[in-house]
Amino acid sequence: MQDDHSSGFNPGPSDWSKGTGQRLYRRAKSRIPGGTQLLSKRPEMFLPELWPSYYSKAVGAEIWDLDGNRFVDFTHNGVGSCLLGYADPDVNAAVKTVIDAGSMATLNGPEEVQLADLLCELHPWAEMVRYARSGGEAMAIAVRLARAVSGRDKVAFCGYHGWSDWYLAANLGESSALDGHLLPGLSPRGVPRGLQGTALPFSYNDLPSLERILNQQKGEVAAIVMEPVRSEQPQPGFLPGVRALADQHGVLLVIDEITAGFRLASGGAHLVLGVEPDLAVFAKGMSNGYPMAAIIGAGEYMKVAQDTFVSSTYWTERIGPAAALATIKKHLNLNLAQILAERGEQIRQIWFQAAANAEIKIGVFGTPPLPSFTFNYPEAAILKTLFTQSMLERGYLAGSSVYMTYAHTPALLDEYQESVSAVFAQIGKILKNDPTNISHYIKGPVAHSGFRRLA
Repeated sequence: MQDDHSSGFNPGPSDWSKGTGQRLYRRAKSRIPGGTQLLSKRPEMFLPELWPSYYSKAVGAEIWDLDGNRFVDFTHNGVGSCLLGYADPDVNAAVKTVIDAGSMATLNGPEEVQLADLLCELHPWAEMVRYARSGGEAMAIAVRLARAVSGRDKVAFCGYHGWSDWYLAANLGESSALDGHLLPGLSPRGVPRGLQGTALPFSYNDLPSLERILNQQKGEVAAIVMEPVRSEQPQPGFLPGVRALADQHGVLLVIDEITAGFRLASGGAHLVLGVEPDLAVFAKGMSNGYPMAAIIGAGEYMKVAQDTFVSSTYWTERIGPAAALATIKKHLNLNLAQILAERGEQIRQIWFQAAANAEIKIGVFGTPPLPSFTFNYPEAAILKTLFTQSMLERGYLAGSSVYMTYAHTPALLDEYQESVSAVFAQIGKILKNDPTNISHYIKGPVAHSGFRRLA
């Protein structure tokens, strides 16, 4: 084994495991099933036993943990919900105004009508809007509407669409059906067995796989549900082909814009990708971290919400619409989509150049506003964990993907480039000088890559 100093790493005991955040997380796992409310925020997904886990303050692209340590967030940035950066002053001001005026009352907040007008203005094909407060429930509403419109039960889908029964039903017959749809290993336990065969997955950019489903299930599919784009760009003809198949089979096309929305355009990514849906669903980035979601669509489909029961008290609170209005207006004024694309492309080039200098093999994928990379080695999971560990020691929350925000300023990108270059150089030395002992440099367990039950 090489001397530790030759790699630039110190594989000895880490102080991070003794931090307040990790102590609190260990307690949380005895009180909260899974430790957190969101799989993507589990520390095990980043750096098991070492991740700071909790924050005391978040502003711009900076986060302070419970011990007062400052980090620059070059990872999920609120799991993609804060396109403007944390605690954006303009959005916060709008929210504080409605809080002071009363965020909930017997009467309705006018912001929800103003927001509906704005969403339909941005999406001329849409005529009506309904609201929720999270992406998963908004997708459940969209699928309910599609089933109500068509009188059919089955859904053809690709990609990840949340935790609801309609989606996890895909794994009732085959536990690996959702593998390749972002999160492998999701269990359908608790989903009624009677839903087996109602959720039918197809592959992105594979039009024949969708056509087979529609032909085999002729007259039984209510909706095609898909993200417009995520880790790969649509191939020429794919999205128009999906639209044509939906029309041919009398199926509603539901576009899930929860992650893609407002990253490629001020509105849905479908606006620049050349496909017009029947329903579209937004959440996350539309309100910069405040709970908000919207389902938009043609009037003839949206009106069916009156014929089925879709209703909730907190869908009428005032903070979400106020935050969304402020966020979208600022998005438009900044031409934020272009800024995210430019800075995301800079991130991609940082990875490419650092890897080339360190003679490391990586793959880079995803859209510029949501770029990702992978180490092209059998030990990819270990190398990813090592990268996160090393960047944490340099003051960064970092992984193999970045949700770009307006707060990722050119100055922060320059500093990030210096750290990535240094860490890649260190990893390159390990791969060259000590390739059989890579795991020796990890100070805790290897990061999880999908759903896994926690002890």
